[in-house]
Amino acid sequence: MPVFALSTNTNPLTGLTATHPELLERRPIAVKITLFPRSVRPQSGLSLADVVYEYYIEAGLTRFIAVFYGNNAEMAGPVRSGRFFDEHIARMYQAFFVFKYADPRVYDYYQDSDLKDYLVVPGNGACPPFLIGPTKRDTYNNIFLNMLKFKDCIAKRKSVDNARPPIRSSFFSILPPQTDQLANRIYTRYSLDDYSYWQYLPDQNRYQRYQETNSLRNYQAANYAPLTDDLTGLPILADNVAVLFVQHRFANKFDEEDEVFHIDLYGSGDAYLFRDGMIVPAIWNRPELDQPILLTTTQGAPIYLKPGVTFYQVVGKTSESWAEGTDWHFIWHNP
Repeated sequence: MPVFALSTNTNPLTGLTATHPELLERRPIAVKITLFPRSVRPQSGLSLADVVYEYYIEAGLTRFIAVFYGNNAEMAGPVRSGRFFDEHIARMYQAFFVFKYADPRVYDYYQDSDLKDYLVVPGNGACPPFLIGPTKRDTYNNIFLNMLKFKDCIAKRKSVDNARPPIRSSFFSILPPQTDQLANRIYTRYSLDDYSYWQYLPDQNRYQRYQETNSLRNYQAANYAPLTDDLTGLPILADNVAVLFVQHRFANKFDEEDEVFHIDLYGSGDAYLFRDGMIVPAIWNRPELDQPILLTTTQGAPIYLKPGVTFYQVVGKTSESWAEGTDWHFIWHNP
């Protein structure tokens, strides 16, 4: 059967049979993982995430929010501050939200919401189980979450339900899409300081992430290096890369001055899915606030992800996109 029929031992985030099915009997854990400053690289735990979203924060920079369900990471991070966008991920995956505090406008919003019992921030003592990382990193970017101790810590929160949530699976199929539109590289540029690409690896039928190593300011040439995981020693790979065009907006002029964005990942919007070395135009859909997005055609037919890890690149609704041969380019724009 080409389309996966999910069992209780199947991870709904990846469509794969879980190596550790007991981990599926809990809530997922969504962790903010920084990408800047460049000295934080390589980060820890990113290669163990099932789903990762990258989005613009401010000052020309992006950040990851990585969702862990089928795996635990002994060190996930460096953990950094939250944004309004993270609410979408916490709700869609019914996850614990791990972050290193936030702007008061954002933090107060979360504290006053129904997510407050599922917020995980550094505090006194060993619960939540944050740890200090290697001394090679600066102290501000040196906080990590230890997921191996997370379950016992959360069990002490009597008001928190850590039972397996009813997460709907994405559409998965081992069959490649029926298209002849090839895509070898996926370039995304959020600013002159933050740019990257995904390289398709035919021998693995996966994509490898390459990240900038310098700014493009003062007419410097682009330079890249593989993004790797300090915890596992592995490169960052994805089975699917999806580019989502999403409305970015400011609630008022004060938020605009500080670049405090609201990124409206609800309803639907344009998208592209990259899998098996090919590109498929798509529509992202989020009809339910507490379920992951789905990709469909413009007529509403399912578009299937390859079973495995998915990275979502969130760009602005007015962002540029074009192809040069089998290379695809996306440039983020302010709203």
